[in-house]
Amino acid sequence: MRPETTLEGRQRTVRNGALAQVCGIARLGAVGILLAGCRLDMQVQPKYLPYEPTTFFDDGRSERPVVHGTVARGHLHLDELLYTGKENGVLADKFPFPVTRADLERGRERYNIYCTPCHDYTGGGHGMIVQRGFPPPPSFHLDRLRSAPAGHFFDVMTNGDGSMYSYATRVEPDDRWRIAAYIRALQLSHQATIQDVPGAMRRKLMEENPETQTR
Repeated sequence: MRPETTLEGRQRTVRNGALAQVCGIARLGAVGILLAGCRLDMQVQPKYLPYEPTTFFDDGRSERPVVHGTVARGHLHLDELLYTGKENGVLADKFPFPVTRADLERGRERYNIYCTPCHDYTGGGHGMIVQRGFPPPPSFHLDRLRSAPAGHFFDVMTNGDGSMYSYATRVEPDDRWRIAAYIRALQLSHQATIQDVPGAMRRKLMEENPETQTR
């Protein structure tokens, strides 16, 4: 007779099966405990709370200073005149800062770099690109542009006009205003006479260039 067919054999088989089941559950529980011990959810990760002090860094601060230049500052463009050339939506005929000789020198430098290829050094509109077949821009010495507000030149440099594209990404706002101031100087000099030269400089100029006395 086979052992499992007897009552005692069947009982032994049941006990062995139950024991094996308990051992299996125990093993799974042990594995689960081990896995739970290795788990680290985000809500229980090692971290510092905002402004929590620490001894890890010498300055005692857990939060680290922002790297210089990573947070933009001063770019809100709240000054309408400075950044658009307008006041209350209308082109303004004034500058957002006092124009000094240094500003004019800077404006001349920027003008010679960015503007002369089309507008030439005098603002007449006969730059080298035009001489090579590009459509000529209008002369700055036309009555229309001589009477145009200063904000007009800033606006054109910022947004472009006709075949001229925007220089906003190439020339900073302050330099656009300096170029506009230099354009005003070119317009003034184009119509200037010897009488517009200050006295001491006029006498020196006339002594060195007698022909200027008749101009």
